[in-house]
Amino acid sequence: MNYQNVFNEGKIGNLTLKNRVVMPPMGTNLAGIEGEVTDHLIAYYEERAKGGTGLIIVEFTCIDYEYGKGFIRQLRLDDDRFIPGIHRLANGIHKYGAKVFVQIHHAGRQSNSSLIHGKQIVAPSNVACAAVGEEPRELTTIEVKELVNKFVQTAVRCKQAGIDGVEVHGAHGYLINQFLSPEANLRTDEYGGSFENRMRFIKEIIDGIREKCGEDYPVTVRLSVDEFIEGGIDLELGKDICRYLEKLGVDGLHISCGTYDSIDKIIESPLYEQGWRVYLAEEIKKEVNIPVITVGSIREPQFVENILTEGRADFVAIGRGLIADPEWVNKTREGREAEIRKCINCLHCIHSAMGNSHIHCTINARAGRELEFKELQRLPSNENRHVVIVGGGPGGMEAARILTLKGYHVTLFEKDNKLGGQLHLVTDPIYRKKMNWHINYLSNEMKRLNIDVRMNTEATVEEITTFNPYAVLLATGGRPKLPQVEGNDLDHVYTYEDVKLQEKVFTNNKVTVVGSGMTCHGTVRRLAEAGNDVTYVEILTKASKRIGPETRLRLLNKLKQENVDIVTDHKLVKILPDSIIVEDLVSGKHSEIESEYIIVAMGVEAYNPLEKTLRDQMENVFVLGDAAGYGSLSEATRGGFEKAYLLESIVTHKREEEVLETV
Repeated sequence: MNYQNVFNEGKIGNLTLKNRVVMPPMGTNLAGIEGEVTDHLIAYYEERAKGGTGLIIVEFTCIDYEYGKGFIRQLRLDDDRFIPGIHRLANGIHKYGAKVFVQIHHAGRQSNSSLIHGKQIVAPSNVACAAVGEEPRELTTIEVKELVNKFVQTAVRCKQAGIDGVEVHGAHGYLINQFLSPEANLRTDEYGGSFENRMRFIKEIIDGIREKCGEDYPVTVRLSVDEFIEGGIDLELGKDICRYLEKLGVDGLHISCGTYDSIDKIIESPLYEQGWRVYLAEEIKKEVNIPVITVGSIREPQFVENILTEGRADFVAIGRGLIADPEWVNKTREGREAEIRKCINCLHCIHSAMGNSHIHCTINARAGRELEFKELQRLPSNENRHVVIVGGGPGGMEAARILTLKGYHVTLFEKDNKLGGQLHLVTDPIYRKKMNWHINYLSNEMKRLNIDVRMNTEATVEEITTFNPYAVLLATGGRPKLPQVEGNDLDHVYTYEDVKLQEKVFTNNKVTVVGSGMTCHGTVRRLAEAGNDVTYVEILTKASKRIGPETRLRLLNKLKQENVDIVTDHKLVKILPDSIIVEDLVSGKHSEIESEYIIVAMGVEAYNPLEKTLRDQMENVFVLGDAAGYGSLSEATRGGFEKAYLLESIVTHKREEEVLETV
């Protein structure tokens, strides 16, 4: 494919970028305990620069750690002592020809007291953010002017550190956004009231940066041009703000949307279509003559090319797509589109960073761990080691991929007629497409690497032993888990697999689905669409914990639109021939739900029939993914990657332990 527009040079201010792909700022929690740059952070960004990205905008960087912190280990540049670390980061990114901006940020009312040592959070007005639930203290006029100076001084430090430009964070409900928004800014001084007064805070910041850093130093602004909240910024007001900023002399606009009160518009779940918010950038581009960056679940090279060809934006930001595959740009340029590991919008990266861990990725086990897992080391040329893998799900294929790249000969057995395992059970149309991306990526890797894949073949102990393998990896997956209640073995009890594989077809029946998680929601929706009278009893499972609250609400609303009766906050007590008994978790009261059929979607339990016999006959037998009792794509991917990457070390350590036990 020819991606001429993707690989055209572009300019932001006087700065020339080698292509039109931007990595937007995304919090990683890879900074140090005091907000300093770490080697892990540098390695993470270097990997994306090495992958060909034109411009990297480093994650939101705090200008005031006392009140402005928005993350546990948020990067900071509010003091000169942090300049050397930022300088090292800039040098690491520049090595590969990428340019780098730093996004300068203050959380305002979207901080919380636990992040700022128990102090009350601050904002333009004492209007609380519902998602945070803390009332902020209104900043004094003097404090506002001090904050203007802190933004400006942070920009100065960026320039001193060798950063190519700054992005002023005026989006996503943070402090500058709060000053711009009529919902959050109720001030009566010079920084509130009229449009011009609400713009004064960002105007003074931009003017100050221009004065201190020079007219030629690139400055962009990230904006939520639609907050999607009542009384907040809508697209028409967003256009006014953008025109005003162009007159101020900013060099580019990074168009986003949403606040913490509409968080699903900022960080999209799998239920959003690719590029759904490009229309916002397109509308702004009609209003201004400076470069416009668009963003929002953009994954495919041709989609990016189309945006640029159609003039909908000047640059395209690929965020989580570059977490999933740092080489997205290089692979696109070299015509290796099938090798791109496309982000599936699962939100694992967000949940991991927000959950006080560093950033992780469901389908890229190295993300955030680039120093732990460096370039693969191939086996010595005189080594000829064979590994057998049983199971062609994501864990098995990831292990096969890594082992082959290391120089192992791999044979993979898959009893089914297709690769992908449990990934095929996702049925939501939008999420299904994204999951197919990952199935296709892994399947293509099996072909590209000439891995010996034996389809429609159920591996036996006898056949495995004929290979005299160096190691055996069992990725045999799991089976649907049944609730441990009376009646779970009745004839009218089925599993989500029965529905999705059409082992039993349900039409115009009264059906109750028990469970939770994405697979469960897909099962409920499928049954409802088939004309069944469906009741959904939400029973919390391990799978349900992987769904964020916003996504859960969207899923439940979709089911309500399908006329599904939804029962939450209950547990299953008993299954009867024509009903189930549930118990209210608050009152303890029992109630009965009549039903012809019961469908169970409560996750999986390990299915691992070969392990015991194999261990009796050979060394180095390992279990991955669902077969090891794990239940997520992330765990399966990580297990397959780590076992393959560390296999020689694991085997050596195992032998040393066995020797010690005999001494």
